[in-house]
Amino acid sequence: MNVSDACDDCDRILDTISEGVVAEREFLETVLTAVLARGHVLIEDVPGTGKTLTARSFASALGLSFSRVQFTPDLLPADVTGTHVYREGDGKFEFSEGPIFANFVLADEINRAPPKTQAALLEAMAEGQVTVDGDTHPLPEPFVVVATQNPVESEGVFPLPEAQRDRFLVKTSIGYPEASAERGLLRQRTERESKAPSVDDVLDPEGVRRLQSVPERVTVDDDILSYLIDIVHRTRRDARTEVGVSPRGSQRLLEAARSHAVIAGREYVRPVDVQTVGAPVLAHRLVLTTDATVDGTTADDVVADVFDSVAVPTVSPAAPETPAAGE
Repeated sequence: MNVSDACDDCDRILDTISEGVVAEREFLETVLTAVLARGHVLIEDVPGTGKTLTARSFASALGLSFSRVQFTPDLLPADVTGTHVYREGDGKFEFSEGPIFANFVLADEINRAPPKTQAALLEAMAEGQVTVDGDTHPLPEPFVVVATQNPVESEGVFPLPEAQRDRFLVKTSIGYPEASAERGLLRQRTERESKAPSVDDVLDPEGVRRLQSVPERVTVDDDILSYLIDIVHRTRRDARTEVGVSPRGSQRLLEAARSHAVIAGREYVRPVDVQTVGAPVLAHRLVLTTDATVDGTTADDVVADVFDSVAVPTVSPAAPETPAAGE
């Protein structure tokens, strides 16, 4: 699959999902960017904005198996990964797969589960496998986790530790729709009999795997690499950050930029790709100082200031002389 074909597939996926999900195109592109980069997504938003519907619609459009895990304070790691069950007829223990054995897994309200259960996702998200009772079990390919959390409730929740947040390629939110979009949502509801809209398949698992291989062939100029490094290092030196972006974060920023270039239909990365994915990829990896938090500074503020302070490469040698339309 070349970049042009991949771009066409991405457009069809986004158009199909847009028919069922009322959300900004930029938000849907962010989620698709993570899928292309073989990453995971953390969606933080208030209830009722369409987080679950978004995850289910992406799974349907991509032709992937879908599983939803409702995280609760009494959820155990085995409830996610699976456990060994004794089969009386055979006199043996047999591994029973948990809900994580799906291509597209929705970890709903992940911050309601205790840290031990949250940590059960770490190995799965990082290595595509789970280990239960000393036995390692590979997860299906492709494998994407979309986790959701509610930012307004602080009672009975367990905030994700930094190590867990760093496993997510992007953190994003849907937000409330515009009045016109919400009116369209209500009109759609009156014209169908089911509560949830259906989304048609665009690809299948093999098609998704081919799509995920395309970003690896996207050209990245040395000037763009220097731009990435300058951005990451500025986050580490910023007086408002206690912990800046790690080397894992810089790699994820590169992978996301290449994936965004594919969605835009380009075989090379431009600064606009880095800028577009910058906040979703970097902000949740920062740990701010106490003073910065008290002053009301957010991680998004720091990322925005960092991008403003770093000189943007004028043009990549791989790019055409005239910018593409819309850029």
